[in-house]
Amino acid sequence: MQRQGKGGSAVISFRAAGILLVLAHLLLVGWLTLRPLDVPWVTATNLELFAGIKADLALGPVEAARRIGEGLLLLAPLGVLLPMAGGKVQVSPLASLARTVAAGALISLGIELLQTGVPGRVLDVDSLLLNTAGVALAHLLVVPLCRARLRRRGPRERAGRPVALSHRAEALPPGPVPAEEPAQGSTPTITRVGIAP
Repeated sequence: MQRQGKGGSAVISFRAAGILLVLAHLLLVGWLTLRPLDVPWVTATNLELFAGIKADLALGPVEAARRIGEGLLLLAPLGVLLPMAGGKVQVSPLASLARTVAAGALISLGIELLQTGVPGRVLDVDSLLLNTAGVALAHLLVVPLCRARLRRRGPRERAGRPVALSHRAEALPPGPVPAEEPAQGSTPTITRVGIAP
């Protein structure tokens, strides 16, 4: 659990912004992927891994780059927005990547399953693969660098302020630090007491 200090409101606003951006992005993705298409025919459902990517590559480099790029970019912002919504700076990079990729894969799977009921849309396992890979790439390219920068910035901001040892010390007015109180004597001891049956 993170302590709420002077930066606590910044953490809350950062997380709130992340949550709002995730919701906005998911609304945009839903609008793009779940609208019915008015097409004369649709391709069959693709459950064979890499079959759709091979078909895209057969269309030529420009069209293949466009189609594969669309698959990678559709959910890629979630690779950054989901950790932002989490609001944690001190977290294991591998655990963060695993959580983010798992969430991206589940969102992509949900979209693919919902598309089965939309006219003109079909389930494509390669879309699931590309969407998940896009989330992972965005996370790997952006999140570790941002977290490292935030960790470096945190100690610099606190360098000018004395470190508070307790809440009582934070409440003291600025000024000379009071001297420690002298020892009050030895700690009293209690004689051994037997345990009742």
